[in-house]
Amino acid sequence: MIRPNPSTSHLADQVVIVTGAGSGIGRATAAAFATAGARVLGVGRRAEALTATAALHPAIAAFPADVSQDGGPEAVIEAAVERWGRIDVLVNNAGVFAAMPLSQVTGPRITQVLATNVVAPSLLAGAALPYLKVSRGAIVNISSTFGHRPAAGAAHYGASKAALEQLTRSWALELAPDGIRVNAVAPGPTESEALTAAGLPDTVIDQVKIDEAAAIPLGRRGDPAEIATWILRLADGHTAWLTGQVLTVDGGLELT
Repeated sequence: MIRPNPSTSHLADQVVIVTGAGSGIGRATAAAFATAGARVLGVGRRAEALTATAALHPAIAAFPADVSQDGGPEAVIEAAVERWGRIDVLVNNAGVFAAMPLSQVTGPRITQVLATNVVAPSLLAGAALPYLKVSRGAIVNISSTFGHRPAAGAAHYGASKAALEQLTRSWALELAPDGIRVNAVAPGPTESEALTAAGLPDTVIDQVKIDEAAAIPLGRRGDPAEIATWILRLADGHTAWLTGQVLTVDGGLELT
């Protein structure tokens, strides 16, 4: 049997959608796919941030959209197809973190978390499905260590990521007959703007980062490029016999 050369990528000229591409893991992922030869639609709510991402590589096109709003997921898929005529990979990276102790829960906050972390990936995958069937493509969902490791004060965020992990496994079974692979990466605490976006003050964010690094066996928070590396590997044709898996990349945090 002739085995593929792991030093070469099967991503050249493929069309990849990356949501949440304006910063952090999403930006690093968009850049990594473009460097690997793919054509990338970088999606996010902030036009200026997406412009900065697109400036990293000429193969990245910015598409401002809020995937949690009505019509947002469908508009994203239409934009990719209109530009390139196909879709090979969908990376469901857009998400919101909410520090929400039980004493502070409100219906709108729960709805916001679920709309972004569960509903939007589902609608994006559903809208992309006809094109992924043609390309026998891949979906990579971005979960979190806290999708399977409890964290006090972040139950609803964790629950939303647990739901995404179960969607990953269920979609993998459902879509296998069409040759579509579905996997997930579950990062641990990684440098991004998520804590700021959650509305936490700078002093709290600084302490959270110190506490997280101290709790991680390898002694530090992650770098977005480290997570992007694994997203590419799960999307690449070299992993064509891998589906329904959740890969945790967290410096050992889930072991504690």
